[in-house]
Amino acid sequence: MTAADFAKIPVTIITGFLGAGKTTLVRHLIENAGGRRLALIINEFGDVGVDGDILRSCGVEACPEENIVELANGCICCTVADDFAPAMERLLALPQRPDHIVIETSGLALPKPLVKAFDWPPIRARLTVDAVIAVVDGAAVAAGRFADDPQKLLAQRAQDMAIDHDDPLEEVYTDQLLCADLIILNKTDLMDASEIARVSADIMAAVPRAVRIVETREGKVAADILLGLNARAEDDLANRPSHHDGEEDHDHEDFDSFALPVPAIADPAAFVAGLQGLAGAHDVLRIKGYVEVAGKPMRLLVQGVGARFRHHFDGAWPAGAPRAGGLVFIGEKGIDRAAITAALSAL
Repeated sequence: MTAADFAKIPVTIITGFLGAGKTTLVRHLIENAGGRRLALIINEFGDVGVDGDILRSCGVEACPEENIVELANGCICCTVADDFAPAMERLLALPQRPDHIVIETSGLALPKPLVKAFDWPPIRARLTVDAVIAVVDGAAVAAGRFADDPQKLLAQRAQDMAIDHDDPLEEVYTDQLLCADLIILNKTDLMDASEIARVSADIMAAVPRAVRIVETREGKVAADILLGLNARAEDDLANRPSHHDGEEDHDHEDFDSFALPVPAIADPAAFVAGLQGLAGAHDVLRIKGYVEVAGKPMRLLVQGVGARFRHHFDGAWPAGAPRAGGLVFIGEKGIDRAAITAALSAL
């Protein structure tokens, strides 16, 4: 046994709003791990473990399937006692000790309660938070979908009584920035130079400490940038303010999430165009999942944020498993499941 066997394993928490590109970032990381042996905890919000499937399909030696733990029982920041600790125990019991653990939270997770869990004595003795990384959908922010300054949001609410005075989307987004050690401004290929500069300035104005912003597209960030920050965030909670400081917990009653089966389709482009219309008509925030294309041996990965959609064949269907397509739909409370089901069946 060497000294390394007694050293704390670093853990990177990757957070970010719905569709910001967290899974793409993690996939690029494990495919370019630079010799590190990684383990992943994936916190899928929904009925179908799409993100876990996407990452398992990488099939790279740096992160074998047994090193991937998926938590599908709700937001990880709400279930740290029931789900997080056992997941960590499972990874720590692996025959080969991981060099680094990466946690991809759900889009609705507040990172600070999760960081606090690393102060529990059984966890603190073996693990440390190397960094909290917030992935930002730069194009969405540039379009004004999420305000960066909570004071400006309060002013808007005061001037317009039609604006909802309790917008959890804004609070979650801001809390993720406030807890971050590194902010990834993703999707810059969809922004011009002035938008990148404006969004970066707004983020820095909202975060009351020095945090680096890395501009990227397709989540392509080198492992040496993401890992090894040595922030020890569990010892730095006082410098990570949150809208929820002082609260024992929070809930996500303002969001609904459900999964629907999808039969085989003939025309991917036409199907995705139909999903774009469906998302706009029914205020769907996020759509993701796998779809079978008739006559094709590979499964089609579909991911949409608002009206922006991407799709590609990402790999073969798992051997021995049914070619069963399905999509997860996420929206604010009151999203009309029956209407969405009917619209989907008409595509």
